[in-house]
Amino acid sequence: MATVLFVCRANRGRSVMSQALLERAAGGRHHAISAGSEAVPEGGPHPEVVEAMRELGIDVAGRRPQRLTTELAARADAVITMGCGDACPVIPGKRQLRADWDLPDPKDRPLDEVRATRDAIDRRVRELVAELDSAVAA
Repeated sequence: MATVLFVCRANRGRSVMSQALLERAAGGRHHAISAGSEAVPEGGPHPEVVEAMRELGIDVAGRRPQRLTTELAARADAVITMGCGDACPVIPGKRQLRADWDLPDPKDRPLDEVRATRDAIDRRVRELVAELDSAVAA
């Protein structure tokens, strides 16, 4: 089982969707966590994110943002960053699968744009799960 850490700036949009979509796609074969590189904001995911995920039957409304820590990053076998810039984690001495997904921040975006980001994340997550499954089987 691999642990994947998804990191964006506020942990209220892209990383939340990524975590939930990986949890669904992996069906318990892999574990996902998400965090934000900036100070933890009040509240949960952006309302448009909650709605877009609800359309897929996934409830993220109760998730609360958490700040990226060295401890969280050290738990990860894979780190996927999305717009956190220089604050993205690098753990010396730890071999991790690393990728940066260039995806728009859903904050203050119309629902149709949030859906497009969600769908792009879903495609990438499915590819990632297939890659992780292959690595575990090897």
